[in-house]
Amino acid sequence: MPNASTLRLRTDQTDQSARRRFFKAYSNRCADGQRCAERKENIFLGNEIHDNGMVDWSETIQRSKALLDKVGLDVNPATLVRNLSVSQQQLIEIAKALSKNVKLLILDEPTASLNEIESDNLLELIRGLKDQGITSILISHKLREVIGVADVVTVLRDGQTVGTLYADKGEVDENTIIKNMVGREITNIFPPRDHTPSDEVVLEVRNLNAYDRSLGRDVLKDINFKVHKGEIVGFAGLMGAGRTELALTIFGNYTNYQKTGDIIKNGDTYLNLEHPSQAIDYGIAYVSEDRKSKGLILLQNVKQNISLANLRELAKQSVVNNNEEILVSRQYKESLNIKTPSIIQKVVNLSGGNQQKVSIAKWLFVKPDILILDEPTRGIDVGAKFEIYTIMNELVKQGMSIIMISSELPEVLGMSDRIYVMSEGKLTGELASDEATQETIMRLATI
Repeated sequence: MPNASTLRLRTDQTDQSARRRFFKAYSNRCADGQRCAERKENIFLGNEIHDNGMVDWSETIQRSKALLDKVGLDVNPATLVRNLSVSQQQLIEIAKALSKNVKLLILDEPTASLNEIESDNLLELIRGLKDQGITSILISHKLREVIGVADVVTVLRDGQTVGTLYADKGEVDENTIIKNMVGREITNIFPPRDHTPSDEVVLEVRNLNAYDRSLGRDVLKDINFKVHKGEIVGFAGLMGAGRTELALTIFGNYTNYQKTGDIIKNGDTYLNLEHPSQAIDYGIAYVSEDRKSKGLILLQNVKQNISLANLRELAKQSVVNNNEEILVSRQYKESLNIKTPSIIQKVVNLSGGNQQKVSIAKWLFVKPDILILDEPTRGIDVGAKFEIYTIMNELVKQGMSIIMISSELPEVLGMSDRIYVMSEGKLTGELASDEATQETIMRLATI
């Protein structure tokens, strides 16, 4: 039973009604001492289900389960949202919108964090909503999805409408949309690469296992792979396959997994990395899948974000040399074609594509040999994707090695020299780029 300090009942609340309310709330507590209600309230936030003036947690749980099933998310409604992945949080947002019995549903990049199967499930859900008389406005940079569900497509560029296309007139096709989006023809979304990777192995992972203490389970199981100099190695898999967990383990294990196995740099240097700063010292950098909360400080400017991970190179006697910082930031602004009025522009005011370029610039400034790109083109338009791909090609041509994690199979197929597929924390296959297909990858991802 709770002690007196836990109860905190005012003297004027000692009537039977107040006691009943308190003990009903207390009975809904979870084993870790936090109220279960806090874990499923997100879906019904602002739209709570009431019973005689009280939140009906039992009904909330049942409806939450139904909505989670509807969006294809298999998690316990009592799971803390902060413990979910970015893609799972996205599905929670969609479930929240559907809980309101809407007639008009606006979905802003709803599949940005989802893999192919999850995206297809969501698109099928949107088609089902249409049959129920619900109108959807889908904002997306993924053209396949737009073409698959839209009756009418409106293309915006630089804040202005540049075209409206009608599916029933046969106007909705990829080439027409791209031409309207970027103002020119792009015949190949993935730029050609005139570079052959070296046989030199710059990173090898042997028998790597990782146990997540907070989840109480293994997130990586006996992982073995190699990365060659000047190579783009793609990692594909479904949500929860362990790709990001692998990247974080290589990049200093700041999630504090209990790990075993070897990470070997350049054939003879065994790395025991327990902090990202150690990974940086060994020439490893990581561009996060979530640039807004983990990759950038949005309220700081472009200059401050670019220099953030390597201030010591700009500092003399612990004071940052502002002139050097300006010079470095301008160099990356020009070389990566970051579209911003000035390097003192706040990053929050940039487009998604330019924010991603700033995030990449930040990590290029630490001068890594190995760059891990986690969902490098999530939530950016076709033109910005092409520019990111061009940057990647130039980096590997200069001898850098890239590990690319992506949920977009065309991206994995179009940019990788070799592809590893993960499922439930294990590597289930390795494919050369010329033998890989979407069907082969999906088959390995569901083993």
